[in-house]
Amino acid sequence: IAKNMEWEELGGGVSRKFLGFDNQIMMVQVKFEKGALGSPHHHFHTQATYVVKGKFEFEVDGDKQIVEAGDGVYIEPNLLHSAVCLEEGILIDVFSPVREDFLDGSGVSYFGDKK
Repeated sequence: IAKNMEWEELGGGVSRKFLGFDNQIMMVQVKFEKGALGSPHHHFHTQATYVVKGKFEFEVDGDKQIVEAGDGVYIEPNLLHSAVCLEEGILIDVFSPVREDFLDGSGVSYFGDKK
């Protein structure tokens, strides 16, 4: 149950909490402080992101767009993407398949150094 899962500090003003996952899909809640950056990266997973609150500038495959609460972003596998938090906010990221690199800690940090 998601309310029993712990927040993980990712550094750079970003923290996350797993909301649920199996080998097919993963849902993650991500909190951003104003000015926090999700550095440009890509992965083989399909990603859909819902903006719960705040305002973000997303860049996906060279296309920049401002999104805010109630908006969604779809990111195809292997597309270079990044985000800048313009107003403190929360995102819900959904990945398919599961982000094994998140679970085993082998993934590269997109958010700077952990505190």
